[in-house]
Formats: sequence, C-alpha cells, structure tokens
Amino acid sequence: MVNRVLLAVVAAGMQGCVQIGPVMTAPAAPLPELEAAPILPVETAAENFVAVVARVEPVAEQYCRSLRRVANCDFRIVIDDRPGQPPNAFQTLDEAGRPILAFTVPLIRDARNRDELAFVLGHEAAHHIAGHIPRQQNTALAGAVLAGVLAQVSGAGEQAVATAQDLGATVGARRFSKEFELEADSLGTEIALVAGYDPMLGAAFFDRMPDPGDQFLGTHPANADRKRVVAATLARLGG
Repeated sequence: MVNRVLLAVVAAGMQGCVQIGPVMTAPAAPLPELEAAPILPVETAAENFVAVVARVEPVAEQYCRSLRRVANCDFRIVIDDRPGQPPNAFQTLDEAGRPILAFTVPLIRDARNRDELAFVLGHEAAHHIAGHIPRQQNTALAGAVLAGVLAQVSGAGEQAVATAQDLGATVGARRFSKEFELEADSLGTEIALVAGYDPMLGAAFFDRMPDPGDQFLGTHPANADRKRVVAATLARLGG
C-alpha cells in the first residue's frame, strides 16, 4: 500500500507548495527535453511516483552495495519543483557525497506509466552506481591540463591558455558522456526489471525525446542506440 502521508507530501510538492529536499548543483548529463505529453492528474502522478520509488530504490541500493564502485549507496530522491523546469531527471551528489536523484514535476506528470518512471529512476541511480560523476570530473581535469600544456607550448598568451583549458575541460567532461549514458541505460534496465517493471515499455519515452543523433560534443547517444542497448540487456538477462 502506498504510504498515504508520503503521497500527500509528494502531491503537495507537485502543486508547487513544497520543496522535497534541496536540489544540488552540477547535475550529470540531464535528459533532453521531452515533447509535449498529456498531463496526468496530480494525485495519479504522485501515486505513480511514490509507488515506483518504493520498489526501485531498494533494488538500486542493493546493486550499489553489491558492485562496490562507490562508497555511499544511501540514495535521496527529491522533487525539483522550481517553476519553469522542463521534464527532466538528474543525478548529483551533496556536499557529504550522498547521491541525490532529482525529478522535475513535469517529468513525473508527463510519464505515461510507472514503467517509464522506473526506467528513468533506474537510469539515474545507475549513473551513481557506476561512478560517473567522479569519472567525468577526472576526464575534465585531464582535458583542461592537456589543452593548457598544448597552448603554452604553442606560445599562446595567458588568456588564450585559459580559454584552451576551459575548452579542454568541456571536451574532457563530454568525452565519455555518451558511453556513460549507454552504460546507465543498461544497468538501469536491469534495476527496473528486477524491481518488477518493463524496461522496454519504460524506454518508450525515448520515442518522445528529440533525437540528439551525432551532435558535436553531444552528451546523449541517438535514441535508437539507447533502445538497442535496452533490448540487448533484456535479451542477455532473458527478460
């Protein structure tokens, strides 16, 4: 049974009255904005979200502990109810290193079913479980250092070196972004499946997302590639 107190709090937050926890900065590769979708009633959307969190969170934490890639597996799931936010979800860390999984209100209300919410939640949890934030930070630092050294060797001035370092950090941070997204899609598929949801049905939200294709310095793979990863993961798991 859905916790009625939590359900009431979530519904209130989705009406713009309550902030469920602080939303931290520096999110990892947020989802592209979804196309317009029918809006669910607040009560239905809130009930779906609470039910999915109750089933997916313990599975994600179990995977996190068993894989032992990160130290903190105590997920905190929050609602980002800032006005004007697009349908989106992201993973980040608080100052103590605790993983934060944040959902905007439009994403919760735009989800067609609980399978979509479960897939997105599994995907965002997978980013933390796989250690994508520290890995992305390391590649950003390496890119900045390399670009700065190359600029200095070429005789560039101080401002040009700084500009090169900024660009190098951007390229470095995005070097593995698509790889990270596909990795999170695969592990997120497994988490959603074990939690009792249909990841292929959940991945149908890709059909409503603008396709990033092969954009230069893009952070997300083509939607077709992501759905292929979901299908291949399910085939491997026998799902």
